[in-house]
Amino acid sequence: MDYQKDIVEGSISEKHAISRTFTSRVMSYMAAAIAISGVIAYLFGTDMSLLAYLVNFETGSLKPLAWIAMFAPFGLVLWMGMGINKMSASTMLIVFIAFSALMGISLSTIFLVYSLGSIYLTFFVTSITFGIMAFVGYYTQTDLSKFGGILRMAVIGLIVAMVVNMFMGSAMMDYIISMFGVLIFTGLTAYDMQKIRQIGMQVETGTESESKLALMGALTLYLDFINLFLFMLRFMGNRN
Repeated sequence: MDYQKDIVEGSISEKHAISRTFTSRVMSYMAAAIAISGVIAYLFGTDMSLLAYLVNFETGSLKPLAWIAMFAPFGLVLWMGMGINKMSASTMLIVFIAFSALMGISLSTIFLVYSLGSIYLTFFVTSITFGIMAFVGYYTQTDLSKFGGILRMAVIGLIVAMVVNMFMGSAMMDYIISMFGVLIFTGLTAYDMQKIRQIGMQVETGTESESKLALMGALTLYLDFINLFLFMLRFMGNRN
């Protein structure tokens, strides 16, 4: 009996070790993507000659590159999600890097709207909040799967509310949307981290599938982080 118990405990311990390794890989990919986006956003956002490729300063209208940077990442996310079984891990990595770079160009416009100091402060607060919720999601014994569907539906409702408010232009509604956005993506961070931990306990190490699942996990956490940052910026950002 003790021998069988040792085998079971050893197997569980091994799965936890594999999960930690997988999660570390996911976090490394995610951190690298954030770094790529951050550097490119800063370069474009603080260099008027680069911003000129995105914005027509005479009319205030966006140029084609800005529209590409805004909508192409959405297409790349869909491509990665739907092509995970057909795409190689190396191709998916290239797409993920391209996605991160385009997101950086898209995010550069926040430097036109908010002060540099408030952007730095919001990024710091977002990082702390994200780290805490990721820690909670990884180590909690509570099953968060029951909240996943609710949070995903809440995201859809959030998008609809944002579209509606584009026409209404209500400052109060914008405040409420921002508040719910922070709450929703804070919750999603914990939920997605728990899901990544569970995937890590089942994945086969050293395989093509593991690499692709790690990239998809990094993409999920990246989106959680960026959305949390943007909604927090609405609260904390000082407009120029």
